[in-house]
Amino acid sequence: MKGFWVRRWVGVLKAEEDKMKLVLLGAPGSGKGTQGERIAKKYNIPQVSTGDLLRAAIRDNTPLGIKAKEYMDQGKLVPDQLILDVMSVRMNDADCKNGYILDGFPRTIAQADGLDKLLAGKKVKLDAVVNIVVSDDEVVKRLGGRRQCKKCSAVYHVRFSPPKKNANLCDKCGGELYQRDDDKEATIKNRLKVYKEQTAPLISYYKNLVKDVNGIGNADEIFSNVSSLIDNLAAAK
Repeated sequence: MKGFWVRRWVGVLKAEEDKMKLVLLGAPGSGKGTQGERIAKKYNIPQVSTGDLLRAAIRDNTPLGIKAKEYMDQGKLVPDQLILDVMSVRMNDADCKNGYILDGFPRTIAQADGLDKLLAGKKVKLDAVVNIVVSDDEVVKRLGGRRQCKKCSAVYHVRFSPPKKNANLCDKCGGELYQRDDDKEATIKNRLKVYKEQTAPLISYYKNLVKDVNGIGNADEIFSNVSSLIDNLAAAK
């Protein structure tokens, strides 16, 4: 009987050790955030999003947030070292010990090099880089119609998920909806340009780890493909 419990405990430890360490890639508006949330929930690993961390800093008007906003409002990337410092602190949190999905990081080769050093120091490796693929036209369509609540930050879309009560007000809190500066067409096109110049090269950098997923379709269909991919990777560990 004692042997049974020992084997079971070892099995639990092994399962914890096998939690996935993933990077989620894709152009702005590709659906990374939505898929990251679903992955985090299903596989019980935290979604570590630079976008969420930076927006929180902007909302709280921290020195980091003030500086980051200058770049984000122009559709530019926040400097690498600033991002690396933020992520290094976050990845030391207890919930990241056995697995995570990195959403929006790394975004440049320099950040990827920095991440490699962070992981080497922890003696861990990435399991895969999940790349969600969408066209430029689809990105403009998705982001150009996005609206956010000024009070609670809930996100809507004028075509895909509009508010049910009033087109200009949040269903959750009644706050006014607005279009973020980084969701305006000129900024979107600049974000795509920046992505292609600075982030897309990561696909070559991670060529042995990259797994492409078609980002066209509803969120359920895309997640079915993503989860099948992750399940196969976990089974092969």
